[in-house]
Amino acid sequence: MAKYRMIRTNFWNNPIVEEEMIPEEKYFYLYLLTNPRTTQIGIYRITIKQIAFSLGFPIDSVKLLMDRFIYHYKLIRYNPETRELAIKNWGKENQLKGGKPVMDCITKELKEVNDISLIQYVSESIDRQEIRNLYESFCKSGNSFNKEECDKNEEHACQGPECNEASLYLFTIRGEKEKQKEKQKENKKEKQQQKQKELSPNLENDPNREEQSKIENHVKLQKSKHVKDIVEFWDNNGFGVSNIHAKEQLLLWLDNQSFSQPNDVILKALELSCANNKRRLNYVVGILKNWKNSSLLTVEEIEAEEQNGQYERTRQLAEAIPAGRAIPSGFTLDITAGEMGTDKRLIFMLEEENIPV
Repeated sequence: MAKYRMIRTNFWNNPIVEEEMIPEEKYFYLYLLTNPRTTQIGIYRITIKQIAFSLGFPIDSVKLLMDRFIYHYKLIRYNPETRELAIKNWGKENQLKGGKPVMDCITKELKEVNDISLIQYVSESIDRQEIRNLYESFCKSGNSFNKEECDKNEEHACQGPECNEASLYLFTIRGEKEKQKEKQKENKKEKQQQKQKELSPNLENDPNREEQSKIENHVKLQKSKHVKDIVEFWDNNGFGVSNIHAKEQLLLWLDNQSFSQPNDVILKALELSCANNKRRLNYVVGILKNWKNSSLLTVEEIEAEEQNGQYERTRQLAEAIPAGRAIPSGFTLDITAGEMGTDKRLIFMLEEENIPV
């Protein structure tokens, strides 16, 4: 048993692999070329269950993949009686060197093949003549699988719609997962409808249903208008046209049940942010949170609070700045106090000069 198998890079340039195969088929093909049961001659025994277990595919998926590779792509041949699988282009990609050790290994493995037609099948794609001759020497005798029947199946198989890629997709793992997801969605939808019927059994016959529908449509249109107003204000006042995430976060406040008029309150917060030259989302959200915590839930309440706040600030400012020092009680104003008459000034001057008066 080989420790490795060689896959050439031109494997991915093969038009069949590149254009026709879906991912599961490419995975399946690589497995056939590299799994531990492969041999030097490109013919080995393997069962459908072994492939399914190794790949994690359902058995039905593996059977369909086998049919695709046998009858549609014509890259392998499988004998369900002997459980032998042959890869058509094995010799072209792997048997590039000869020599006695290689020839001995090939001879030994060819002797173990039960279906001789598989040897003929693989030999047709071998380029090295000496190896091809060795294959052909084993095709002259022995029991073989009915090649004519196999060729006939190849001609008539895969003609119906069941062999197209869509049917294969449904049997693969990814297809089954998609089916499961779709089924889950359908079940969830049915449960929601059933629950709605249980909660409102007479909803279909309700005469107010049409009116309720009109109200819901009006609310949706109104909300759409509110979104447009907020986004236009945001974009036109320098908050950042490209900041989509910030706009999405701000629009979430439209669903806030605390404010009775969330659209007008948000616009008011944006105006205040512009007035303070703080054009940032966190500043606007901070304003909204302060109003919410202060139970200011309408624009009228907010404006009234602003007016009260301005009056209070003006009063506090007037009290904080005193007009002057307080006048002591019992003070009498004398406009001549502290001033000297002419005679008193003369006497004072003489005394200063030490002249006796």
